[in-house]
Amino acid sequence: MLLGLSCLAAWSQGHYEVISVTDGGTISGTVTWSGPVPRAELFPITKDPQICDPQSAKKVDLERLVIGSSGGVANTIVYLKNIERGKALELPEQRRFLDQKHCRYEPHILLVPQNAALQMRSSDATLHTIHMEGAASFNLPFPFPGQVISRDLSSPGLVTLKCNGGHVWMNAEMMVVPHPYYAVTDSSGKFELTNVPAGDYQLVAWHEGWTLRGRQQTLDVLSEATVQRPVFSSPETWEKTVSVKSKSRSQVNFVISGR
Repeated sequence: MLLGLSCLAAWSQGHYEVISVTDGGTISGTVTWSGPVPRAELFPITKDPQICDPQSAKKVDLERLVIGSSGGVANTIVYLKNIERGKALELPEQRRFLDQKHCRYEPHILLVPQNAALQMRSSDATLHTIHMEGAASFNLPFPFPGQVISRDLSSPGLVTLKCNGGHVWMNAEMMVVPHPYYAVTDSSGKFELTNVPAGDYQLVAWHEGWTLRGRQQTLDVLSEATVQRPVFSSPETWEKTVSVKSKSRSQVNFVISGR
């Protein structure tokens, strides 16, 4: 099932009440790939090769589909769709700080609480410009390595990140979230949501989409030259019902494929 920006904004909104959860349960599981593994989507490095391509590979992996040795799919966001009450909104710090290193965004998937700040920096000795579209809209230059820039994110939903400084292969996705029951699968496809109040929920696995659809002309705002940016397929989601019991563990596994 495909999910666009407008739908993402709709399910992200709504009131969430923080309560004391003393006997919550845990939801854990995996997201795994089924069937033939698509070839990695590579893109030519066309700017600043001394910084962006220290290994002289000439091309970069766009990181849209990361499958581990056991078939687990990394970088999938798993979240509870219909939860209204629960623990305080806390998310991993490493998902709330963005670095630009060797002309890559690290991490590739970000989770930032609504009304909290995203902190960003560049470790590269070249000018990057982060362009955000979606629930947040910014165009931020990073002329100096190590300089940290912070922006508050007040609207929940999906934000797409790109570089407007000619490094067109740089891409990342950020979810600004109104509650804490979100996780990003690790390199083996595993996820875990803890301290969930007892009840029945819809559990969603969201992936940004992995197919390279083509290229789109855009402008390098620094050189004013026309460049080609990769265009990807739309995000996809899968849903399952999960029943959570007090002080118990619920296992939910998703299997996805290119079909």
